[in-house]
Amino acid sequence: MAEPSSRDGQALWLLAATFAVAVAGLVYELIAGAVSSYLLGDSVTQFSLVIGIFMSSMGLGAWASRFVTNAEAGFTLSQVLLGLVGGFSAPILFLSYGWLEGLQGILFAIVIAIGALSGLEIPLITRILQARRAMDHTLSSVLTADYAGALVAAVLFPLVIVPQLGLMAASLTFGMLNLLVAGVSVWLFRDRIGWGLRGLWAAGLVACVAGLVQTDRLVSLSDAAFFEDDVILAEETPYQRIVVTRWQDRYRLFLNGSIQFDTRDEYRYHEALIHPAMSRVGRPSEVLILGGGDGMAAREILRWPGVERVTLVDLDPRVTQLFRDSPELGSLNGRSLSDPRVTVVNEDAWTFVRATDRSWDVIVLDLPDPRDFAVSKLYSREFYAPLTRRLNAGGLVVTQAGSPLFAREAFWSVARTLAETPNPDIPGEGLHVTPFHVYVPSFGDWGFLLASTGRLPAETAELPEGLRFYDTAEWPAMTQFGKDSGPVEALPNSILSHPLVGYYEDGWRTWMN
Repeated sequence: MAEPSSRDGQALWLLAATFAVAVAGLVYELIAGAVSSYLLGDSVTQFSLVIGIFMSSMGLGAWASRFVTNAEAGFTLSQVLLGLVGGFSAPILFLSYGWLEGLQGILFAIVIAIGALSGLEIPLITRILQARRAMDHTLSSVLTADYAGALVAAVLFPLVIVPQLGLMAASLTFGMLNLLVAGVSVWLFRDRIGWGLRGLWAAGLVACVAGLVQTDRLVSLSDAAFFEDDVILAEETPYQRIVVTRWQDRYRLFLNGSIQFDTRDEYRYHEALIHPAMSRVGRPSEVLILGGGDGMAAREILRWPGVERVTLVDLDPRVTQLFRDSPELGSLNGRSLSDPRVTVVNEDAWTFVRATDRSWDVIVLDLPDPRDFAVSKLYSREFYAPLTRRLNAGGLVVTQAGSPLFAREAFWSVARTLAETPNPDIPGEGLHVTPFHVYVPSFGDWGFLLASTGRLPAETAELPEGLRFYDTAEWPAMTQFGKDSGPVEALPNSILSHPLVGYYEDGWRTWMN
């Protein structure tokens, strides 16, 4: 039996190990949730599934701990396996999505394995402490260390881990943490650890070190599986994964795997988004853009000579920084984000609209598609109501609203949502909404909505020079919809129910599967 001082040292180590393992376990859980929401959409659903499966698997692991006869060896083995499964979880998930069909089966298998192995921890550590008669360190002490580790992981994940490491390097780094815990345990409990487990630990350590050294290679392999063109930039931010690809003079931007623009046809999207609204507002001088961190919408707005101030609100500062400061990317938007008339605000659009007391002539919503509840709220009546109160007299709101063909119910749900938003100028009535659409090769048939407090005025202003697509003569055809894309019954979107997310997912799933 170990001496009292030795027992105390081992007890303190086990509490420290509990803390470290809790940090690693929650990081793996957050990585799985982030990857699944990036690749599969609907972050609320994906995180709910990951958390639920992880927690139930921890219960399975706690139950299975009763069958472990050698607690020291069982704890050490669990750390080796966690280091391997958790450490390589992000590379496996990204590569699987790129090279294989289907991700959820692999995702759930990894989450179950990590959860079950994490669930072994507290019962086994408690048994080891009891066997060494370290009764000052009760179950409450173990749970305290475990919960403290989870808190630290939750705070560090968005603020430090993802921005500094990225998801792949993060999973491998915390895999190393589990393997280091296993290594100390191998030494402390060497009288209870066999040579087979020692060899497995050494092999796992080598594998994890090699993975860390080759992180850039793993990221490149993943990107090669995702994207057809050369990847010139790939970064993780606390908000999303940014990828820019290039083939000859063609650039494409992807956020969380979804294309945002292709320089061969983005002019069709951005001219349709901006100029029908600008040409109907007497002399627009104050313009607000929500989203549009790539600066393309701002480029089109700055074509209008009367524009004095443009406020661009985008959540991710890294996107606006890249498209302002990078010579290569900044040239794509005509250096619009460096124009003194443009003010960039890196803030959540929901928060900004509710906090500001300013008003604008034109408000442009160049927001991501409503793949999840976090974005869906920016297509809700609760968002549109305060937004329309920020319009100057005669002002207009224009929003991209997805494809009326591929996600038909989603498009017309947004239209109805705007139509049922209270009209600040005419109490008891909704907004006047004009749907229109245009073909963008990268996206397909793409829809937009103009909303105003009064009837949509005719185009009166002369369009700026240099437009490649939009002309007043195009407008009548843009407002006509075919039998398979025209109006259908759809519920308005609200933060209380979010029917828009379901419409969006069902529509795209029907076309893409």
